[in-house]
Parts: sequence; structure tokens; C-alpha cells
Amino acid sequence: MSAPVEVVLSADSAGQLFNCAVFDPHSGSEFLSYRGGNTSSRSLTVLNGEYILGAQLGKNFINVWEIQRKDQLQQKIVCPGIVTCLCASPDGLYVLAGIAEAIYLWEMSTGNLLAILSRHYQDVSCIRFTDDSSHFVSGGKDNLALIWNLSSVVQLDSSRTPEPCHILSRHSLPITDIHCGLMGPQARVATASLDQTVKVWEVSSGEMLLSVLFDVAIMSVTFDPCEYFLFCGGSDGNIFQVSLCSTSLSRDKTFQTDSDGNQVFKGHRNLVTCLSVSMDGTVLLSGSNDETVRMWDVQSKQCIWSINHKGPVTNAVIIPAPANMFLADSHPAVPLPRFSRHLNPSEQGDGTGSGGMCLRLRANTQEPEGTYLEKADELYSLMCAVTDKVKIRFGEGTNHGPGNPGLKPFPYKQHIIAFISRHRLLADVLVHP
Repeated sequence: MSAPVEVVLSADSAGQLFNCAVFDPHSGSEFLSYRGGNTSSRSLTVLNGEYILGAQLGKNFINVWEIQRKDQLQQKIVCPGIVTCLCASPDGLYVLAGIAEAIYLWEMSTGNLLAILSRHYQDVSCIRFTDDSSHFVSGGKDNLALIWNLSSVVQLDSSRTPEPCHILSRHSLPITDIHCGLMGPQARVATASLDQTVKVWEVSSGEMLLSVLFDVAIMSVTFDPCEYFLFCGGSDGNIFQVSLCSTSLSRDKTFQTDSDGNQVFKGHRNLVTCLSVSMDGTVLLSGSNDETVRMWDVQSKQCIWSINHKGPVTNAVIIPAPANMFLADSHPAVPLPRFSRHLNPSEQGDGTGSGGMCLRLRANTQEPEGTYLEKADELYSLMCAVTDKVKIRFGEGTNHGPGNPGLKPFPYKQHIIAFISRHRLLADVLVHP
């Protein structure tokens, strides 16, 4: 059997059979499972196609599995507090975690903690990257969604406070889910809330493009890849399909079923916690607190298959099948480093222990210091001046030179010249190894 193009990755809060598992999107049969603990909502992510990361429910650590090894003990990444949401950048370079009201940003190559962003006033509930990893959006229980530029956060001067690009403050109750569309900085973002609305925003400007009002709280949201439809999971178990190609120009709408594409998927018996659409837009995946994961045909609104879990489903997503997932002999190209819990690990005694060099990007606030070679040249000039004075003092080039039997040659001149030569050689080796 050839490896599938896409797979389903899901987890539940019970963790009795597995922490998370991989399923065939066509039949619902299980491919792989990863054991140990259980994963909290919006905290299951794939890192660079090589690792699966899942934040332990109610604990201050992240479980890690190599993606191709199902029979393994998970690694653990200890965090400064309980992780409420987790997300890896699509390029595999960074990991974001919501811990209480703060957002922690780690660099994966070193494990260094690059930033702690504290602009939410209550717990962070969800975080999502744009598809090009240039921006990320965070939502919290403070009713706010914040859009951040990743490069400005990574290169931030330590003397300045991080600030988001845009603050989305049109919700009146906590944010429950976020989904970022395609096109990077030009993408659209959907935010769901307990205030019974889903709002669509523009990343580049922070402008609200659409607001849809429902008669129940919305717990999850996603686009199809072409962004023809918006799918919203309700607290009553229904999934609402909203057409984004309507001829109406109104930004504020109330959801009603019609022939233009606004339809309802019925089947779940409890709130819908997560939604995901396949790459071709033909099938929709949903997870629910009724302990089932369902695959739906978008055209007919019929359930194709259903998988029973042993607890409320916390995460369910359709992802491209990583190349290493079905190769038992493969190994991650880069080992996972130890995550730092402090912004300045060298000062806190919390280094990664890898012996690597840590670079911190910041604005140039002072005149650059001279290089070692420039300092060696300065020392060489200074010592040459000293030897010139020595020559004059002891009569070299005069009638008081070494030929004068009344004066002895300066015994330390050769040592000074040798000392200068050694420093010049050392400088050349350091600059031109």
C-alpha cells in the first residue's frame, strides 16, 4: 500500500487507548498511535514533519514523539507553567505556547527562549501561524485577538516592549478558536467566540471584513482552501457552513440556511471542538465532546465515517502526510534541543548545553568596538614607538651604539620584538584561520 497524501491526526482528553493517533482519511482505519498522557485542546502540533508535540492536559510540560516511531516513550519538554495552547510554525523554525496570559516563543534550532509576549489580560486560548510563518495570531479569554509580526518579535530590542501589529477587539466574550487562511501577510483570519459570532479579518490592515451572528456559541472555525466557505462548530453539536461568495454587501449578517450555500451539518450530540478541511476541499473533519471524530462529504453534508474515542475529542486535524511517518528506519534530521525557560539562559544557568553560540538580534545602539586585528595593530604601533625610543636611548645609529665599548647593547630589545611578532601572528590566525 502506498503512503497516503493526507492523514488525520486526533487526540482526546482521556488518553486511555493512546495520547494521539493517525488515521486514514478515506476509511477511518488507524495507521499509528502515540502513547503516554493526554493532550489539551488546541495543543497538538507537528514540528517540521519530524516530531509530534502535545501539551499535557493540566501539567507544565509538552510531550514529544518522533513521528515515525509508534512504540516509544515520549520525551518531555518542561515549561514555566501549564500550556493552554501550542503551535509550531509551518517552516519548522519556531514554537509558540500560551502559558497563562503570556505567549512564549522558542527557536527550534537552539531551544532558546526568544520572547515572552504579555499583551493579553487573561489566559491565551488559541494561537495560529499564517501559512508562510511571517505572522501569528493569538486569541484569549480577554475577548481580544492580536496579530503579531514574527520578524519584529524575534529582532526586538530588549529595551522595548513587544507590541502587536493589530488588536482585534470587536468580540464581547472570550475567543474560542482562530483559523488563518492562505497568502501569508495578505491572508484572512477567522475568529470564533462565545458571543455567538464569527468574524473575518484582514491580516495586513486588521480590518474586519465580515461578522456572522449565530443562535449558539461557536467553539471552532475553519475555511476551505479556496475560501468559498466558512465552517463553524456550534456548542449544540451543529456545524454551520457559511458562503463567502454571497452577493450581499453587508458586513454584519445573521446566519440562515438558504440555497446559496449556507447549510448545516447535523450528527454530533455535543459541542464541536475542532474542524479541518482537506486540501481539495471535498471533505470536512470534525471532533466533538460527544467522543467522536467524524468525516463529512461537503457536497452532500453526509457523514462518511465516524471514529469513537474514550473521551471528549480535544484535537482533530487533516494534515499532509509527513515523508518520515511511514519509514520505520528514518530519524529526524535535527535532534530536538532542550527548551530554555529563561530569556537569558546564560545568566540564569539554563543553557541548552549544546556548546553552540547564542545570537541575540537587536538594534545597534552604540559605536562598534574595534576588531582584534585593529587592537593588535594599535598595540604593535605603540610598542614600535617604544622600541624607537629605546634605540635612541641606547645609541643605535649614533656614535654611542654597540660599537662603543663604553656602552652595552640593550638586552631586552630582542624580547620586545619577539613579543610583538607573536601578537601579530595570533591576530592573523584569529582573523584568517
